[in-house]
Amino acid sequence: MARRRQENGYAFGMKLVLAFGCVMLTACGGGSGGSGSGPTPPIANIVEDPMVDDGSDPADPADGSAWEPGVFKSMETFAAMCASPREGGFPDIVGTVTDENNWLRSMSNDTYLWYDEIEDVDPGTIDNTLDYFDLMKTFAVTPAGNRKDRFHFTFETEAWKQLSGSGVSAGYGMEISIVSSTPPRRAIVAYTEPDTPATSVNLARGTEILEVDGVDLVNASGSANIDVLNAGLFPIELDATHEFLVRDLNASETRLVTMTSREIMSTPVQNVATIDTESGKVGYILFNDHIATSEQLLIDAVNELKEAEVSDLVLDLRYNGGGFLDIANEAAYMIAGSATEGLVFDELQFNDKHLNFDPVTGRLLTPTLFRTTARGFSATAGTALPTLELPRVFVLTSGGTCSASEAIINGLNGIDIEVIQIGSNTCGKPYGFYALDNCGTSYFTIQFRSVNAKGFGDYSDGFSPSSDVTEPSGTALPGCNVTDDLFHALGDPEEAKLATALSYRENGVCPERAVSARRLSVIGHPEGQVLKHEWLRNMTITP
Repeated sequence: MARRRQENGYAFGMKLVLAFGCVMLTACGGGSGGSGSGPTPPIANIVEDPMVDDGSDPADPADGSAWEPGVFKSMETFAAMCASPREGGFPDIVGTVTDENNWLRSMSNDTYLWYDEIEDVDPGTIDNTLDYFDLMKTFAVTPAGNRKDRFHFTFETEAWKQLSGSGVSAGYGMEISIVSSTPPRRAIVAYTEPDTPATSVNLARGTEILEVDGVDLVNASGSANIDVLNAGLFPIELDATHEFLVRDLNASETRLVTMTSREIMSTPVQNVATIDTESGKVGYILFNDHIATSEQLLIDAVNELKEAEVSDLVLDLRYNGGGFLDIANEAAYMIAGSATEGLVFDELQFNDKHLNFDPVTGRLLTPTLFRTTARGFSATAGTALPTLELPRVFVLTSGGTCSASEAIINGLNGIDIEVIQIGSNTCGKPYGFYALDNCGTSYFTIQFRSVNAKGFGDYSDGFSPSSDVTEPSGTALPGCNVTDDLFHALGDPEEAKLATALSYRENGVCPERAVSARRLSVIGHPEGQVLKHEWLRNMTITP
């Protein structure tokens, strides 16, 4: 019986799905791994249609689904009833795909934020748990025409624990910005992780990838070439060796490099620096992921900037899609300090079945105050957090700034700490979830909305820098619209977004023409998209 529509593999890396003649970036949320030995890529397979027919027939409705429209049993009734039970201490017992679908149906009806917008589908008619899970959501759209729920996804449970806990994934240690998705395509290194295969061959921000294993990335078409490109850019196994033709930033010549995939541990906080200006010192922090290891790194960064006596902070969130909400809370507190005393960072709102108690933990729903001590992800629990005591913060953003990163912005706005946005529109995700595990798969379905101290959480179309935009597409913040500048290192005062933040800090207005918009328009270089796993573009809380 078919349960999964993705192949098994090790990598956590994103899939660049190259169809004939173009690059198509598929939405995260494809599915989890099967029952094989390792996690799978979190985006769709290398196929032209991610909903590939695997040749199996729909389940026979007469096989015992006992479906009654509008009648829902407790999710515990079907918990751990698995089509492929795991061995070795797991609670799994022998069940069917229909049992797993029934668990998904009951879980969604109980905990999904928009449960009353789900069409009730007979769990016995879908013979694939991931296909059924894809139906357990709303298909409504936002005022700007975006899908209301574009964040529905799954992950193999063991792989999820590894990624969320330590940031370990498989690959080369480089994040790629897809600058152009149609021929002539452009794929440029956005940033690298230290001490990885990418840095060992001197790849850095701005390096352009031209060929993979002899296949032209810029213009190639055909399924065979698609397979080669995907296999090289996003290996699904460890110890996979591939050759790349690259052109380094500002170089006229190309060069060949060879890299072998291995386990990569993310360094979520990088490039901490102090910038001297005529009006005082400005701190800079590149913050890429709200994962467990970021807690201690953020503490170290703030201590460093505090010792330097910075008078302002530029927090670079352009590639930070989110993660643990507690980390966002701590980051916001460390920026504002005593101005947060006794104040609300956020409040979680579940569906109207759960107005007083959290449906997952059973805890009484109360507003969450700004954290003054470490949660204990990587720092010692209860450690007093250092603070910069700043009345404002400059945030650098892109379309990849999402969820927990947006919660930093919204939480500070809620207590009137000024947030100045430099960059482009954020992704718009005031929603979050718990990871709910069943039969080896962790399901991520929207369960709550996060609102700030003022009760605001309606930014489903993101935050928009408003100073030079007549009609922002999202919730307006003071700031400047600036395109990503892949031609300068992150943290370089000449890099377009950082340079604009420093200019705005001095003059209180945006430059007449944003540096990157002027420079990049000359070569047709729009804002690119850095692909990250769906979990790293979300807001997650821990029980």
